Amino acid sequence: MFQLGKTIVSEDIIEKDFMCNLSACKGACCVDGDAGAPLDKGEIKILEDIYPEVKPFLRKEGIEAIEAQGVYVTTEDGELETPLINGADCAYVIFNDKKVALCGIEEAYNQGRISWKKPVSCHLYPIRVQDYSEFSAVNYHKWQICDDACTLGKELQVPIYKFVKEALIRKFGEDWYMELEKIANSKKIG
Repeated sequence: MFQLGKTIVSEDIIEKDFMCNLSACKGACCVDGDAGAPLDKGEIKILEDIYPEVKPFLRKEGIEAIEAQGVYVTTEDGELETPLINGADCAYVIFNDKKVALCGIEEAYNQGRISWKKPVSCHLYPIRVQDYSEFSAVNYHKWQICDDACTLGKELQVPIYKFVKEALIRKFGEDWYMELEKIANSKKIG
């Protein structure tokens, strides 16, 4: 672990490799597990505002889940998350013709209907950020369903922090990311 500004960063994000391999995993991170995608408070208003534009991209089951639960849910622990369809798939998940799970929000973004790509937690994955009062912990979330992504990342020599560069800049800013790169480069030399 090392400190970077008001973050404590796991060295795994500069030492381990990762590159999503959707042809292998089929987007399992959007359909496996027992919780929705974590949301920041500021993302709630965005989801409420963009839902009419995103809705045409969603599956019937997703629309039903969102209209029954809301565009987000609050867990017993007070955490904000995307709603789920029957406790499984994220309500915003869609599937392409090859049965690969994709994000309906991101599809609306790709089609130019909205200017917000998707929740930052999804954009950052496999990095998870836990905010505390004095700092944020930036950690690699290792999940077996991403083993193929680790293998592909190693083949292509893409460290996690480079794979999620755009998302890290979105979350922490360009200056933070440039400092992270300096630290990563110094660790390669040292």
